[in-house]
Amino acid sequence: MPRDPIIRTVPQPADMNGNGDIFGGWVLSQMDIAGGTLASRVAKGRVATVAITAMTFVQPIKVGDLVSIYGEVSKVGRSSITIALETVVQRRLDPTPIQVTHGTFVFVAIDDDGKPRQVSP
Repeated sequence: MPRDPIIRTVPQPADMNGNGDIFGGWVLSQMDIAGGTLASRVAKGRVATVAITAMTFVQPIKVGDLVSIYGEVSKVGRSSITIALETVVQRRLDPTPIQVTHGTFVFVAIDDDGKPRQVSP
């Protein structure tokens, strides 16, 4: 079954680390944005990242790769939302999807003052 990515982007040379691959922090930030987008839909409002409980870097990301981040809700608590995220790339000249990272991010629903609030049922 086809699925839609939350985020699809292409990293640029400015996103490289000293080894010529894409900096791990760049992909973490993209995953955090994707997870926050999904969590805010579930929470019907603002969320904040409270934890990354698991993160695995499987393969490097290269400049010019088409990066797609997919996510699904793993758990909804009283105020928390756990999102499983997967990053998949397609290399510049090869359309074969390759999983490059996967992780579990935890968000908490917050009110306008930044205080935790209950997730609406």
